[in-house]
Amino acid sequence: MTDIRTAVAGERTDLADLLAGLQQEDWEKPTLCAGWRVRELVAHITMPYRLSMPRFLLGMIKARGKFDRLADRQARRDAAELSPLELTECLRQNINHPWKPPGGGYEGALAHDVIHGLDITVALGIDRQVPADRLRLILDDLKPRQLKYFGVDLENVQLQATDLDWTHGTGEVLSGSAQDLLLVLCGRTLPADHLTGAPATRFTKEQLR
Repeated sequence: MTDIRTAVAGERTDLADLLAGLQQEDWEKPTLCAGWRVRELVAHITMPYRLSMPRFLLGMIKARGKFDRLADRQARRDAAELSPLELTECLRQNINHPWKPPGGGYEGALAHDVIHGLDITVALGIDRQVPADRLRLILDDLKPRQLKYFGVDLENVQLQATDLDWTHGTGEVLSGSAQDLLLVLCGRTLPADHLTGAPATRFTKEQLR
């Protein structure tokens, strides 16, 4: 438990430091999360620290039980009301916050921060490498229900990390760094130079042309 809590705090610290170094215009740029700029995504990352349980439940009622709808509405509202400095400070002040996603444990909290951090850095072209021990904690905790949630078609595809001893699935090999393959599992579309192998075009921006 100590190791995973340390990993969560470390990831939040690294992300807060990275956000503090962004230029103002970077906050207006798109991320890998469709429809969200950096400011909406950071608002989403920090939402659990600001949203009380009564407000969350009320929001879920208004969203007719759809969490994704609630998350989008809240991210857009907070992004409009809070400055980049306020959003960054919210993250920094909650580095040791005990929030965990429902049913996800602290591994889920770590995955939440790592994945959304990558949504920012990959989209902005920032070469930030997530520490291998944090990636290992996330990849080793993957469950079928989590993969089903993102709905990625990985039939006849084997993910093969180039920087960790990790594979997933069987079939044609799709190679990339462990953090890029984690994004593939989460349904993200990556820049073309992040993946190699016959299936690569299915998961890169070139597929959209």
